[in-house]
Amino acid sequence: MSSSLFEEKLNSGEFLVTTEVGPPKGADVSEMAHHIDLLKDKVDAINITDHQSSMMRFPSIGGCLMVKERGGEPILQITCRDRNRLAIQAELLLAFSRDICNVLCLTGDAVDVGDHKEAKPVFDLDSVQLLRVIRTMESGTDMEGNELKGVPKFCIGASVHPEADFIEPQLVKFDKKVAAGAQFFQTQGIFELGSLRRFMQYASQFDVKILAGIIVLSSARMAKYMNANVPGITVSQSIIDELADVEKGKGLQKGIEIAARFIQTIKEERLCHGVHIMAVGNEGIVPDILEAAQTAGTHA
Repeated sequence: MSSSLFEEKLNSGEFLVTTEVGPPKGADVSEMAHHIDLLKDKVDAINITDHQSSMMRFPSIGGCLMVKERGGEPILQITCRDRNRLAIQAELLLAFSRDICNVLCLTGDAVDVGDHKEAKPVFDLDSVQLLRVIRTMESGTDMEGNELKGVPKFCIGASVHPEADFIEPQLVKFDKKVAAGAQFFQTQGIFELGSLRRFMQYASQFDVKILAGIIVLSSARMAKYMNANVPGITVSQSIIDELADVEKGKGLQKGIEIAARFIQTIKEERLCHGVHIMAVGNEGIVPDILEAAQTAGTHA
């Protein structure tokens, strides 16, 4: 098979927009299907999250199959928390056999932040090792050097956190992920563009594409909750104040406005190669954000 459509766009120099859809907790996939249909022609690819925040949900691979069936471009998320190396390699083969060729490699949040606190975390591999496994499989063998009958080919990405309190460990891990074969990075939520600018000064020396994570906030309360409970998220006080100052019931509209402002600035200043919009349960507003950010020229 040839390279994925998303990989071709990564190499095109276009300003890219990806987003993500959270699968349901249950077998009713009608809402997920609705969101996929709404978004598939407005973004370059759709991530299907993989038990995000360690919450048990419908699997990423199932959601990606649905994206593909409905004419979209999926990005499979694989977290190392829930599978050993046998299951990970098997899932990659399944994905490739169904023409799902974009993979975001994640270590995964700790089990204790989720809703199954007695679950046994696996972490047989971490995200850097997972990237290496995929490149090994592309060379024609499994992790143990056994020959594969039919060799997969993927476009692989990883995450990075430019707003980490201590950036040096993030840069060390970023280097390792690049060396392991990552082609693109979707960052964790960006709430202060200065940190993105500083990170990009470092990242620009590498031949990888960076998509800035844009989390859509619906209220000051949501922002404070995420600061307290979601690993890797730090919403600045100025944004919390901006959300707190709006009339009751207007918080989401303000969140859309803030997200659009960030996207517009990132695009105008060419700070990085695109954005990854995380609407966290409000996937239906992504088209409104894109319209507000005046990205219609790229995604008509």
